[in-house]
Amino acid sequence: MIPLTALVTGASAGLGEEFARLLAKDHHNLILVARNEQRLQQLAGELRQRYEVTVHVFACDLSVPGAAQELYDAVRDANLTIDMLINNAGFGLNGKFHANPAQQEFALLQVNVVALAQLTRLVLPGMVARGLGRVLNIASTAAFQPGPHMAGYFASKAYVLSLSEALAEELKDSGVSVTVLCPGPTQTEFIDRAGMEESLLFRLTKQSATKVASIGYKAMLKGEAVVVPGLHNWAVAQTVRFAPRSMARSLAGYLVK
Repeated sequence: MIPLTALVTGASAGLGEEFARLLAKDHHNLILVARNEQRLQQLAGELRQRYEVTVHVFACDLSVPGAAQELYDAVRDANLTIDMLINNAGFGLNGKFHANPAQQEFALLQVNVVALAQLTRLVLPGMVARGLGRVLNIASTAAFQPGPHMAGYFASKAYVLSLSEALAEELKDSGVSVTVLCPGPTQTEFIDRAGMEESLLFRLTKQSATKVASIGYKAMLKGEAVVVPGLHNWAVAQTVRFAPRSMARSLAGYLVK
């Protein structure tokens, strides 16, 4: 496998860290992005030593408007080419939309939707011109139905799923693929940040970040458009397509609350 350079957002923990490890194991060079520079530097040092790959660290808060463009400009100024982009950064909020702090709801949209779309739009022209590129966007099984008590999060993931599928079709035969990973509940720091520790959804079933990342990574390399890890999650995603909308949103609200 020819070494490429991959940019991973949200790389300091959870799925992002697992993606970084998988890429380094395959001897790809890395551009690691997250808010926590200390964690990034620790991970970068470990991967450099263990796999002898080049790792660049960019501390960046993608919830700040304009941060995605600044990140891309910094990477370009460092003369780095992005061959693979993993848009992993994201978070959720639990609670009623009108009662949650407005600033947090808008920050969620900035990270989950705007920054993801901006980075994807910024890297695609170069990938298409070179006839080589992989994009992996992280959505969720939440993308398949509305989610009361996590309304903004579910809606943001529906955007990621729809955008990614459309781009996968647009870029067919270009040498560039777009894959969207739609995991169910996954054991990461997301659960704590979203305040979901006691929700029925996360108490019933969780997959490990290692397993989910491995499935998503392999799907990206194969150029698959949509991947839902786990038979249970796949079945749920398919079922809600045929269930009445009122039933789907009621069940989602019950599980999340």
